[in-house]
Amino acid sequence: MRSKYAIKQLSVFLENRKGRLKDLTETLYQAGVNIRALALAESAEFGILRLVVDNPEKARSVLSAAGFTVKEQEVFAVEVEDRPGGFYQVVKLLSEADINVDYTYAFVGGGEKAVLIFKVPDADLERALETISAGGLKLVEPLFFYGG
Repeated sequence: MRSKYAIKQLSVFLENRKGRLKDLTETLYQAGVNIRALALAESAEFGILRLVVDNPEKARSVLSAAGFTVKEQEVFAVEVEDRPGGFYQVVKLLSEADINVDYTYAFVGGGEKAVLIFKVPDADLERALETISAGGLKLVEPLFFYGG
C-alpha cells in the first residue's frame, strides 16, 4: 500500500504544434478540472506536460477521450521555507540516502513557504518519504492539491 503522501501526477505527451497546449487546457477547463501545479519540458518535436490536478481520475479520463497520451506517476511534495537553502535541505537528505531524483519542480503559494514536487524511482518512493519525514521536513498531503 502506498503512503498517504503519494500524489498522483499526470504526464501528457504533447506534439510541438500550435494550439496543442490550448486544446489540453481547454479540455480540462470544460471538464471543471483545476491545475494545481505544472511543469513543461520540450524538445523540437514534442513536450511532456506534468500536471498535479484536483481530480486526477477525471483529468486522465477526459484527456484520454480527447486523444491525448496520458501516463500517471506517483510523486511527493515537501513544504520548505522560501529562502536560500530550502531546496538544498531536501536534495541533501535524498542524496545522503542514495535516492536519485528523476525530476523536480516547485511553486511558491504566497507567504514564506515553497512547495517542491519530486519524482523518484518508484522503488524508492516509500524510502524517500521516510527519509524526508525523519529529516524533520514537512510532507504535503494530497488533500492540499485535491481539495476536499
